[in-house]
Amino acid sequence: MIKDYMGADAGRLRKKTLFLFDMDGTIYEGVRLFDGVREMLADIRERGGRIVFITNNSSRSVSAYREKLSGMGVETEDENFFTSSQAAARYLNREFPGKKLYCVGTRSLVEELGKAGVRTAGMEEEAEVVLVGYDTELTYEKIVHATRLLLKGLPYLATNPDRVCPIEFGFVPDCAAICEMLAFAVRRYPKYIGKPEPDMIETAIARAGAAKEETVVIGDRLYTDIASGVRAGVDTVCVLCGESSLEDVRESRVKPDFVFADIRAFAEALKR
Repeated sequence: MIKDYMGADAGRLRKKTLFLFDMDGTIYEGVRLFDGVREMLADIRERGGRIVFITNNSSRSVSAYREKLSGMGVETEDENFFTSSQAAARYLNREFPGKKLYCVGTRSLVEELGKAGVRTAGMEEEAEVVLVGYDTELTYEKIVHATRLLLKGLPYLATNPDRVCPIEFGFVPDCAAICEMLAFAVRRYPKYIGKPEPDMIETAIARAGAAKEETVVIGDRLYTDIASGVRAGVDTVCVLCGESSLEDVRESRVKPDFVFADIRAFAEALKR
């Protein structure tokens, strides 16, 4: 535990019943599950708590995330996830119903959008909206096509404002980095849909039928994970095993309620 930056009374954590976990940099790094995660999740469930993974990473579908976690020894159900892909589909169906979308994203993102009823256009078709995600299958052809559409003035959305994504050797460019590249050509930035917008937090709470007082958001990024919880009015935990450092926390305008060195330290606090 980071004793000099705990923030709020740790006793509040033991009263929580809904735990909203980020994934990349919070419970795993690449294909390595952090120490103590399996035991922590089992302990939460034994106490009657509910778990939802709220990730900005749109490169994988819910089924792919379930498969990845299963390979790490963590079994989940579809209801345990709310992704920026699903949040984007909700937003598109609400704000642009029936509009055809050009997506700079992975095949998994396109599949998730299709499951939610969002129509997507290929490069040979005309689109009415552009969406950019964390595209691990990115090609320059996609960038050129998106540029052409954006220069025509089409509505411009992105799944998340993460600048980098943590992996085994460090970090790689994420969705916001792709949008930054496009900005040099189109002189526009998108409306970002995922965290730090509070919608993912509020939707997860509503689905669980929980109260905000019962909820806690756990993540490693101050400007997305923690900011989304703050904006939703729920308690937040920053773990320092991903992007943020203790110095970042001290200097940030966005302050988490609790700070722990890693997920194991957070799990130990829940037990005490």
